[in-house]
Amino acid sequence: MPDRFPASTRVPHLLHGGDYNPEQWIDSPEVWDQDMRLMKLAGVNIVSLGIFSWAMLEPEEGRFEFGWMDTILDKLAANGIAVNLATPTGAKPNWMAAKYEEIRRCEPNGRRDPQQARHNHCYTSPVYRAKATLINTKLAERYGKHPALVMWHISNEYGGECHCPLCKAAFRRWLQNRYASLDALNHAWWTTFWSHRYTDWSQIEAIDSGVHGLVLDWKRFVSDQTADFMRHEIEPLKRITPEVPVTTNLMGTYPVLNYWKLAEVCDVVSWDSYPEWHVGDLFDMAHGPAFAHDLTRSLKHKPFLLMESTPSQVNWNKVSPLKRPGVHRLTSLQAVAHGSDAVMYFQWRKSRGSYEKFHGAVVDHVGHENTRVFGEVAALGGTLKKLDAVVGGVTDAKAAVIYDWENRWAIDSEAGPQNQHKAYEHTCRQWHRPLWQRGVTVDVNDMVQDLSPYQLVIAPMLYMLRPGVAERLESFVQRGGTLVTTYFTGMVDQSDLCFLGGFPGPLRKLLGIWAEETDALPEGATQSVEATAKGAAFGLSGSYQAMHFADLVHVEAATCEVLATYGSDFYQGRPAATVNRVGKGRAIHIAARTEQRLLDDVANKLIDSLALPTALKTTPPTGVSVQRRGEGKDAHLFLMNFSEREQKVTLDAGNYVDIETSAKHTKIVALPAYASFVLLHE
Repeated sequence: MPDRFPASTRVPHLLHGGDYNPEQWIDSPEVWDQDMRLMKLAGVNIVSLGIFSWAMLEPEEGRFEFGWMDTILDKLAANGIAVNLATPTGAKPNWMAAKYEEIRRCEPNGRRDPQQARHNHCYTSPVYRAKATLINTKLAERYGKHPALVMWHISNEYGGECHCPLCKAAFRRWLQNRYASLDALNHAWWTTFWSHRYTDWSQIEAIDSGVHGLVLDWKRFVSDQTADFMRHEIEPLKRITPEVPVTTNLMGTYPVLNYWKLAEVCDVVSWDSYPEWHVGDLFDMAHGPAFAHDLTRSLKHKPFLLMESTPSQVNWNKVSPLKRPGVHRLTSLQAVAHGSDAVMYFQWRKSRGSYEKFHGAVVDHVGHENTRVFGEVAALGGTLKKLDAVVGGVTDAKAAVIYDWENRWAIDSEAGPQNQHKAYEHTCRQWHRPLWQRGVTVDVNDMVQDLSPYQLVIAPMLYMLRPGVAERLESFVQRGGTLVTTYFTGMVDQSDLCFLGGFPGPLRKLLGIWAEETDALPEGATQSVEATAKGAAFGLSGSYQAMHFADLVHVEAATCEVLATYGSDFYQGRPAATVNRVGKGRAIHIAARTEQRLLDDVANKLIDSLALPTALKTTPPTGVSVQRRGEGKDAHLFLMNFSEREQKVTLDAGNYVDIETSAKHTKIVALPAYASFVLLHE
């Protein structure tokens, strides 16, 4: 039997529920009773409770009011609904901000922020850490044995940074631990440039964007300090309730924090998914969360939780269309297909006032179940009850795309030939897309993860190479792996110091090329890329358009072959795509940013030549995503039509049964617009 990693052994089902804010209705207890009735109608089996409740739990310093939460937890337990109980540290009370100035963040210019919004506290402040420990301890002591408690929800959407004196001092200590001496730091940051050499640790301020090593290390520090604060929050919970798992809600590719650092602290990873459905092509929109689902799953290589989504619309985009009928089910099952053990919402009941009063919810202001949205949520709840067999299950990935936060930070901060269209994340998603369209299970890893499980590794724009990465990539290829790299690769080390001796630096021998220059193509300008006869073996044929980046490379290794050349300008005829055979494997390099069609052609050829496992042997039609979750007889096939017209999917040989309707399918399945089916192979 394949390994299983359920988020909670206490709830052996897919989790279905969302953020519940009963304290907003503390003066209307009849609403609480109505909520219990409606939750059962909607198939809700868990709620996230107390996320922004600090002011209600501790209305003034040292005076705690738990009576309302006691009542709610008891009601939930009596109705068979579990609780993901939050620590309330994502929003500090007004009394605390007024009394303790040091807990309010500072801007880079030293200005102390006023009390406003949320996620506005200093992670370094001893006062705030003490206050967090106190409230978390009281929650664990009071509710640690409550029958409703199945998980801890640590704060909410960690983010932001602080430049207060406490954080500056902590950053300098962090640097002292990293470099030991100012001489080492000055070399790593190349501070002789612009006469920025430091002669005392106190001179270091995290505001100089011209010192790229400083920019990188500040971002690393912010991630480390956030993770350290998380550990501080978790300590009393684990000490009092060691058996209760902890999670926190991440935000996909959120650029401020390195989520690999936060994932180390959690038992289970979660994320909040809010794509702009119906703003543009729905299939294009669907690829964004698919990439983020795969990334979140890869953070622990276990199932994750979709902690927040909207059942209807958000309220903070320029335009926030409603989800069309069927799309809520479709997008929710997409998360499950990619490895989520939960479909949860922000929010259960719409707030009557304040910023998110018009944000989507299961229960609208009308207050009853007779709405389209509630009906769709309840129907999905029924579907999820029939998917117990997928809980905790994963699908082994044989392909990986490298998306690395530290590499992103380095690219974002560098000043180079192409500052208008760097698009690192977009490029990673472009390479992920053809694998997703073919139904290949893909891990999305950072550059330091183990490569041994994979046959194919795609590393777009690997501008920065951390120590040991080049060696791991070479070993991967030597053992028989296929590596794909692109332009803007192997240029700097972990301190953003350029490699000497020619690019792509430590990967020069592995790729068999020297990238002498990079041409930056202005807005609207293109270059042609022409496939060679040898390019056909890698899916290339005819001509492609290139834009933005074009590396001028020399072939250096006798084992390196040219797959495509440039078609114009002074570098006409120079290599634009190459492959170098090393050991049992091969390293492919795409030297220019091209139209999606070239990436699709190369990726599809590699899928076929490597015989990568796909959800189906046939290719789904454009607009349809087919994903497989699980292994062997437990594998579930998810068919999802992200288009506005009926689509037909050709199944593999054998008989399939719909897990909801028990309908039998062979050969062809007709998917109506926005439809989603889950099938088992008999």
